[in-house]
Amino acid sequence: MLSLEAAQERALALIERARKAGADAADAVYSADASESIQVRLGKLEDVERSESEHIGLRVFSGTRSASIGSSDMGDAALDELAARAVAMARAAPEDPYAGLAPEELLTRGPFPALDLEDSEEPSPPSLRAIAEAAEDAARAVPGVTNSEGGGASAGRGLFALATSHGFAGSYSTTSRGLSASVVAGEGANMQRDYGWRSARHAADLPSPQEIGAIAGERAVARLNPGKLKSGAMPVVFDPRVGGTLIGHLIGAMAGSSIARRSSFLLERLGEQLFDSGISVIEDPHLVRGLRSRPFDGEGLATSRRALVEGGRITTWLLESASARQLGLTPTGHASRGHGGAPGASVSNLHLAAGTASPQALMADIKDGVYVTELIGHGVNGVTGDYSRGASGFRIVNGERVGPVAEFTIAGNLLDMFAALTPANDLEWFRPINVPTIRVDGLTIAGD
Repeated sequence: MLSLEAAQERALALIERARKAGADAADAVYSADASESIQVRLGKLEDVERSESEHIGLRVFSGTRSASIGSSDMGDAALDELAARAVAMARAAPEDPYAGLAPEELLTRGPFPALDLEDSEEPSPPSLRAIAEAAEDAARAVPGVTNSEGGGASAGRGLFALATSHGFAGSYSTTSRGLSASVVAGEGANMQRDYGWRSARHAADLPSPQEIGAIAGERAVARLNPGKLKSGAMPVVFDPRVGGTLIGHLIGAMAGSSIARRSSFLLERLGEQLFDSGISVIEDPHLVRGLRSRPFDGEGLATSRRALVEGGRITTWLLESASARQLGLTPTGHASRGHGGAPGASVSNLHLAAGTASPQALMADIKDGVYVTELIGHGVNGVTGDYSRGASGFRIVNGERVGPVAEFTIAGNLLDMFAALTPANDLEWFRPINVPTIRVDGLTIAGD
């Protein structure tokens, strides 16, 4: 894999090619990654996968016309042709008054924060296999587990570089480490599956494979012999492993492109009281070793810690330059880049601030409710906020979880759900979106 300096130089060289081909302005993104994963099942090697990729993307502007193109061929002739084709495409494209690079005065010039996103130790294939086997063995050792879908371990490395024709150049590298186990409990028609999984930038930040395996096995056994729920309105408590999806729907609706297209259920609600006044949602792109940490955004703007929701009110839209121009606002440092195309908007490490009550206290007054551990399907309307998803979990009776339930649907509207949302005090810190246990009253359950 290239060095950070070499990756930047490759992006800058492609911009120079584009300028020579006639582009008025351009930016280039270079990315490379390599990963290895090992899967075992029932104590035997099931799969070994190794992948490597390298890609460069170019976006050029001819006045207010633009085009994007990319290639995995890094040869000089291929890159010359790439630049020439991109300029020709841009000249033939329709005009877009909002197209363009980020405002030059907003570019970050560094020095970039030290985020410690790279693990210096590379695990060997035998060590990955040993981790996968240990996770599966621990899961299979849980009484009631009858079969296995496998244990897995993975390691990866990535590099990202961005350069623009108006003065930005930056790069950073990352590593990823992961382990998982998935097992089956019960027999015949009564079988239930569940899993344990964790990923981190550094192997030292992962729990032991024995812990992950035990989580997988215990979760699967706990789901045996699920009952049914009666239909009706009741409080719903979301486990942290699924509660982050509620914040994810909020973030999707805050994207500047959705606001500019008037296709978001949050339209005209900036600054409006949507949550209880004690609710905050914090973004921290500079979290050391964070899964989504980054020193700059996809257009070369600085990233920074901020409250996206403060006092229960949304404080900003998530704006890359094009949507910011369309809305008459300033870009917010949320631009994201893939292999090609114009920037989108994304957030870095998020967390919903913890409340004051324990999960047990949060459920104490629920006479009849449900604790959700799994959500199924994608029944969320980003325009209206209507919410309907299949689910499974545990029934709550008189403040206690009393047994598994399955095959029911949760329905409501996200605006109503946000207004009725109460977080517990058990905030977890190992996901891209970190949340505590969440209670939402008044949701509609469709069961038997």
